[in-house]
Amino acid sequence: MAEKWKRTALVVIDMQVLLFISVAAAAYVFQTLSLSPLNLSLRPQFKSLMIVILQKDFIDDDGPVRVSGGRAIVPNVIKAVQVARQRGILVIWVVREHDPLGRDVEQFRRHFYADGKKGPTSKGSVGAELVDGLVIEEGDYKLVKTRFSAFFATHLHSFLQGAGIHSLVITGVQTPNCIRQTVFDAVALDYQSVNVIVDATAAATPDIHAANIFDMKNVGVATPTLQEWIEADA
Repeated sequence: MAEKWKRTALVVIDMQVLLFISVAAAAYVFQTLSLSPLNLSLRPQFKSLMIVILQKDFIDDDGPVRVSGGRAIVPNVIKAVQVARQRGILVIWVVREHDPLGRDVEQFRRHFYADGKKGPTSKGSVGAELVDGLVIEEGDYKLVKTRFSAFFATHLHSFLQGAGIHSLVITGVQTPNCIRQTVFDAVALDYQSVNVIVDATAAATPDIHAANIFDMKNVGVATPTLQEWIEADA
């Protein structure tokens, strides 16, 4: 009888061990799946909203490098920023701030800085400020660039990696230049999800905007409207 009880006790212990292993394995699988690349982009802490050069020199009516369609998207960008902050999505402000003598600008822009003139978005100038209604707040991040792509010759990629960002949502101007090159670099760097909000980005003309949005869609970039993004991300 004692031997029988001993065998029974061993069976019970074995079952408990198996149950513990099964529970631990299930927990590991759940954690692994919940952190998989497919799910990372669904969480707010893995996302970033980027606002690209919505500065006075690019948007205001008297701006020297004004983008014609820029003013119309400002309300939607303001709304996108509000939604991002409410949902805990990191807000990144991508701006141009140039040497007042133009020594760090592209060759084709240097005429703006000739003869001692302060060119567009010179550091510290009024034109380098964000347009009215947009404000950098605590917890946001500001990135200064000097070329079209926000990734070119900047630390943006390493910053995003350090922050655990896998999904990018992009707004701003202008679609064929800064937006397009930033987006294509993000795709080349294998970000899990790249989104361009079509009515929170703009170009000189609607046709130019549409043509570039078409190209970006062809490389797997999502192109929702602001409302679609808000509803899908809720």
